[in-house]
Amino acid sequence: MEQIHLKINNREVVANPGDTILTAARNAGIKIPTLCFLKECTGTGACRVCTVEIKGGRSLVAACVYPVSEGMEVFVNSKRAIEARRNTVELILSNHSKNCLSCSRSQNCELQELAKQVGARDDVFSGVKTKPTFDDFSTGIVRDTSKCVLCGRCVNTCAKVQGLGVLNYIDRGFNTKIGPVFDVSLNDVNCMQCGQCINACPTGALTERTSIHDVIDALNDPEKFVIVQTAPAVRASLGEEFGLPIGTGVTGKMTSALKMIGFDRVYDTNFAADLTIMEEGTELLTRLQKKGTLPMITSCSPGWVRYIEYEYPDLLDHLSTCKSPHMMMGAVCKSRFAEVNNIDPKNIYVVSIMPCVAKKFEITREEMKRDGMQDVDAVLTTRELGRMIKMYGIDFNSLQDEKFDQDLFGEYTGAGVIFGATGGVMEAALRTVYEVLTQKPLESVDFQVCRGTEGLKEATVNINGTDINVAIAHSMKLAKPLLEEIKNGTSKYHFIEIMGCPGGCVNGGGQSIVSAEVRNSGFDYKAARAKVLYDEDASLPIRKSHENPQIKDLYKDYLGEPNSHKAHELLHTHYVKRNRFNVK
Repeated sequence: MEQIHLKINNREVVANPGDTILTAARNAGIKIPTLCFLKECTGTGACRVCTVEIKGGRSLVAACVYPVSEGMEVFVNSKRAIEARRNTVELILSNHSKNCLSCSRSQNCELQELAKQVGARDDVFSGVKTKPTFDDFSTGIVRDTSKCVLCGRCVNTCAKVQGLGVLNYIDRGFNTKIGPVFDVSLNDVNCMQCGQCINACPTGALTERTSIHDVIDALNDPEKFVIVQTAPAVRASLGEEFGLPIGTGVTGKMTSALKMIGFDRVYDTNFAADLTIMEEGTELLTRLQKKGTLPMITSCSPGWVRYIEYEYPDLLDHLSTCKSPHMMMGAVCKSRFAEVNNIDPKNIYVVSIMPCVAKKFEITREEMKRDGMQDVDAVLTTRELGRMIKMYGIDFNSLQDEKFDQDLFGEYTGAGVIFGATGGVMEAALRTVYEVLTQKPLESVDFQVCRGTEGLKEATVNINGTDINVAIAHSMKLAKPLLEEIKNGTSKYHFIEIMGCPGGCVNGGGQSIVSAEVRNSGFDYKAARAKVLYDEDASLPIRKSHENPQIKDLYKDYLGEPNSHKAHELLHTHYVKRNRFNVK
């Protein structure tokens, strides 16, 4: 391929045809400030922060969309470029709420950092501001357009990653804002509440609806016995809230912090992930043997479940009836745990620490309630747990490692740990299904074909002479073709894992925010987080769900067997068709 030669800041630079000025500069180690640019979404040049000067050009150009050409001379820091960037940022700030001290993105805000970088002056441009919308009606996501910079990153993420297009530009000119159609609440449209828009947002215009103070109230209620559980992916991200590198596992420190906060029991949702495999694996075997509805699709991801309820309600029978692991944990805490410890279930308050915003909606579903009680009472995201630890004055990085409480639900296997990575549920299920069908131990429990963060994965696994075709999709963009095949009757698969977020739960909408700089650098932060889980899996003495001793005891002493009547009563659910729009 013939390369292009140009100069940037008087330095000789070589680029490839089709490269933008921004790409060429970054490859040469020259930094150009950006705000709207996100590598996985097509550049729009919406914010104009990356403007640069081209020798001989009449006007400045946006480096993120302007292609390089042979002999081009670019000046990133000319007087015109510097003044233009500063003026642009000051204009953005003039329509911004600037309540930084009470904003959850304070000190982790790209606009805040950019304002420092360009030397923005205070209130250079003042006057009337665009009328804002504050939408906190949905259970998971809060939208505050007074903090929106119209970068469009959330719009592109919703449309190009999830294939929904719930968010878009509304009105024109000074009145432009971003939101659902007619500026209605996210609660009234087909939003899957995945939270990927939050992760893409450079400011606090999109955040999770917080439940921190509800949890604190429960902790201070003498009538409440408060149980906390942590999803596997949380340990792979929480350290980032305290300045630790991406890919740092903090299982022991996290457990220690939760005990210091004062929870009455600290459990790992991995126990319930093992329980999920027992129920889901048995359900798959039953469908295979009795010619039930196939392919069976996993139901662990509540964002994905909302998507199919909105977009493909005719395919709901393909979903596993299993509740997600944290809902199963809540159910056994308010039944078996309550019974053994002689506690009224109404006085048990279950808190789930999750990498997922959609879990906040999941716990409110009518299908997840028994005897008028929710299985889980509150969900905190990884980010919220980080804030709560700081509120309690805990020096996280100096904590000594502690173990989860070991009574009743304290043991878990490597299969439960890997639930947090895309392909992890499939791999965990195959470990158990293989041994149940063959009655032989696996030579290797590592199903490498299920691993990785790139694209759609598929495989054929031969078990006892029977080929089982499986597929793994993470994000609705990847899931949609699979659903279309099922709809058209052309699907070859028996079992499909679908996760709502790219990379799975390690990249959930409630995880620590990864800056655009890191996301644009090419560093695979999703794989770095997933490695934490695979490393822990490999280090554990038991790596198959059906070998968990406490799971065996739970069935022997309480549930009977997988998919029993009692198990269905506690651990299974059903789904509902949802109207795509509820606009009045």
